[in-house]
Amino acid sequence: MTTETPERFEVQRQIAATPATVFALLCEPSGHVAIDSSGMLQSAEGNTVKAVGDEFVVHMDRESLNDYPMGKYDVRVIITQFEQDAHIEWTISGTIQPPIKHLYGYRLEPSEIGTLVTTYYDWSQIEDQYRERGIFPVIPESALRATLGILARTVQ
Repeated sequence: MTTETPERFEVQRQIAATPATVFALLCEPSGHVAIDSSGMLQSAEGNTVKAVGDEFVVHMDRESLNDYPMGKYDVRVIITQFEQDAHIEWTISGTIQPPIKHLYGYRLEPSEIGTLVTTYYDWSQIEDQYRERGIFPVIPESALRATLGILARTVQ
């Protein structure tokens, strides 16, 4: 299933793993790197996230997208929603200031197979100065779907 609005992509996939298993991977900074389909996430540093406000650092390489000459840079991933084994969401802060305010997240629901995983990318709250540049979405819907495939392969 795919849900799209003008400023949000949302895709789902059934994954043969428990919500707790999927959620545990999403709480690990290295888990984000392991399942990234864009190739931008190179490595991560930080502790397992456990609550809203927790943060970790991801070392990025924009050359993977080949859209803007940003090269290598770091972002802070800041957890904005956290419900154990059910929902995790974050925004980023990095080189570009003020922060853009785009959101990424996962909702997990138990299913007969294991977990119905919904991932989303939402840029509805971005600052007007970024909206006017016409560069959003940065990540296409197909990248979300590919990341779910990698997530399934990683946790099954």
